[in-house]
Amino acid sequence: MSNIGLIIEERSRDIGDFLVGRLIPFRKKRMIGPFIFIDHMGPTKLGPTNYMDVDQHPHIGLSTLTYMLEGEIMHEDSIGTQQVIQPGSVNWMTAGKGVSHTERTPIALRGGTEFVAHGYQIWVALPKHLEDMEPEFHHFPAAALPKWSEDGATYTLVAGEGYGKRSPLPVHSPLFMVEVENTNSFTLNVAGKLQGEIGICIVDGAIEACGETIEKGNILVSKVEDVCKVQLQPNTHLLLFGGEPFEEERYIHWNFVSSSKEKIEEAKTNWRAKTFTMMPNDTTYVPLP
Repeated sequence: MSNIGLIIEERSRDIGDFLVGRLIPFRKKRMIGPFIFIDHMGPTKLGPTNYMDVDQHPHIGLSTLTYMLEGEIMHEDSIGTQQVIQPGSVNWMTAGKGVSHTERTPIALRGGTEFVAHGYQIWVALPKHLEDMEPEFHHFPAAALPKWSEDGATYTLVAGEGYGKRSPLPVHSPLFMVEVENTNSFTLNVAGKLQGEIGICIVDGAIEACGETIEKGNILVSKVEDVCKVQLQPNTHLLLFGGEPFEEERYIHWNFVSSSKEKIEEAKTNWRAKTFTMMPNDTTYVPLP
């Protein structure tokens, strides 16, 4: 594949086989498979006086995947869910036609002790025919996720299918998210093990690709589907994610994702008017930017 014209602005660049950026979306790569947004939370120290308190806010047209590495979050939503997420477990909320929710430090951790919060909030766009589905919420503890060791590394299949295994998350399109951790240097080759577009999020450590060293905090996007080979430095921690892209473009405004600009405008109007589906026992409200 030609590299001509793929040098991209600011935080993102082309190193040959990969585009490199600071999380997604960035200008020349809005999505990786159905993954449309990744937010790296922390690591940050919370307590004894500062805690996480994300007030009530809306979503449409996507599923949120929350994956904690350290610390805990209490998730509550307009479906009636109340669920604490702990390290290694997954919260999977499908907004569909509309859901509102809050994310806060659990009461049990508000006793004055300092702790570290570290994790990822990930948005996965829904297929067009499911964008107006009824909202759902699913929680899976760490023990429910497939884990194995191979080639000197440990793997966890967080979502979707890969390496001949399947995660219990009820995903809505072909995708994958795999956590990889290694102690010694080794070559990661996912040919034949993951299908679709491939992204590599470097949580910690560094990898070598195309003669360059890429440090933690970056995402690499393979320019060739299904094939990806990189060298992991010792004590590296990765998230591999991606899958089959959609045919239609996805639009994103604030917390709303859709293949239809009209649906986004309708959601904006409803949220401003507070006629959007709201939580019954929470009066907080994050205004539309």
